[in-house]
Amino acid sequence: MTGNIMSLTKMDLSNARSPRAAAFKGNKSLTNLAPVPGFKAEIGLELVSENYTAPMMVASPDDGTGRLFAVDQIGVAKIVDADGTTLPEPFLDLRDNIVKLSPRYDERGLLSIAFHPDYRKNGRLYVFYSAPLRPEAPGGWSCTNHISEFRVDPDDPNRVDMSSEKVLMYIDKPYENHNGGQLVFGPVDGYLYISLGDGGKANDVGNGHTPGIGNAQDLTKIYGKILRIDVNGTTAGSVPAQKSPTGDVNVDQPESPPEPTWTTFAGSLYGIPPDNPFAKTQPELLDSYAYETVPPEIYAYGLRNPAYMAFDSGGNNALFVGEAGQNLFESVDIIVRGGNYGWNIHEGTHCFDTKKPLQPPESCRTTGYRDEPLIGPIFEGGHDLGLVIVGGYLYRGPSVPGLQGRCIFGYWGDSRLVGNGILLVATPPEEGAGGERPMDASGLTPEGNTMWRAQKLKVTGKKDEFLGMFVRGFGEDINRDMYVVTNDTGGPDASTSTGKVWKIVPPG
Repeated sequence: MTGNIMSLTKMDLSNARSPRAAAFKGNKSLTNLAPVPGFKAEIGLELVSENYTAPMMVASPDDGTGRLFAVDQIGVAKIVDADGTTLPEPFLDLRDNIVKLSPRYDERGLLSIAFHPDYRKNGRLYVFYSAPLRPEAPGGWSCTNHISEFRVDPDDPNRVDMSSEKVLMYIDKPYENHNGGQLVFGPVDGYLYISLGDGGKANDVGNGHTPGIGNAQDLTKIYGKILRIDVNGTTAGSVPAQKSPTGDVNVDQPESPPEPTWTTFAGSLYGIPPDNPFAKTQPELLDSYAYETVPPEIYAYGLRNPAYMAFDSGGNNALFVGEAGQNLFESVDIIVRGGNYGWNIHEGTHCFDTKKPLQPPESCRTTGYRDEPLIGPIFEGGHDLGLVIVGGYLYRGPSVPGLQGRCIFGYWGDSRLVGNGILLVATPPEEGAGGERPMDASGLTPEGNTMWRAQKLKVTGKKDEFLGMFVRGFGEDINRDMYVVTNDTGGPDASTSTGKVWKIVPPG
């Protein structure tokens, strides 16, 4: 590796030297905010719907109804009608299918829904939820995440036909945390994108993690990845799908489970997009990998917990991911095909050491284990603003013109007990840039991967930038107006109903 260092320095995409990267001083991580001169970062929040437990997101299909669908972690999705009425009966009710959740704090549950681009005609939607551990999973693990297709009841457009479920993937989890959990359809290609965390616990080590390199850097595992599949089967140019690896464990990694801890139905219930980076050609395998086949579903990798994911509904439709950090740094990434986003070599732009996670090393590699550049975030924040990044979304709505083309995101809260969430806004390096960059990692340059200017987003009526609520997620309606979902308790405590859906409106 040392012989390649000089040739790779020009391709350092980590943003580690950016003046907008977060700093580490006095054993604390500190955010480098850079307000845009002349831009008044202020909005209003208008209450749209309430009485949820732990809302995760809102979505709106292009079906001509103008309805909003609010997802609650405890296992239900409710409809907010076009006139603002929240229907009393759930659209989707998975409470009997969900693993038992810890009321105080849990990262499992019903995490997202995504409506098929042709939902108006076919009534198909896709759901990511955490079910109890299946019998085929390793003993003592936490849960089995389901990626499932459902269809709306043909006799009732306000109700899912619960008997219609088809499970596209079973993904076993060794730990409760780091599920990822987001499903989104590409606005251009129509493929389904799936975000998956590294398996959980901390440092990308532990039960079910590849020794030495972790899951996120192991290309033979789907953990710590963005997947992309064609839910329309093998039509529209999809290549015949390979099966996920089945038992050919790498003999150099005996600690890995002898069977992959997931089951996919590629080739029967979905196809593989032909331009996925590993769809047609397998990369060179490393001795450190757990298995002997790279799943062709993989689109990007090197992620810790991509708990938030959204496409820009305008511009060049860039894919934004909110990457939940560990002890020090939070990130927002723009995902490109085949990109390696650094975990657990880096946490954000900073070097990371699994043995000293609170002390970033002064130097480390800027490439992955196959000498590919590690791609840094467009925003990196410290824990001086709170814990856990939430978002982001590119604002494209008509309500607040000053936000156009800027990324809206936030922090969940400043502790698990106090809901002092905060909203932020990041502005692209150049006016109108909107996250434009090549679609493929091979075309990315340091000049094209610069960090954005971030600043606090004040809400009218609040004495400061802190909301006094936990910020839990975002969403967009069919008109591209944006929404924020919050609650007061943090966890999915079904005995509470403090969850709310807010629309971003002009200040005042």
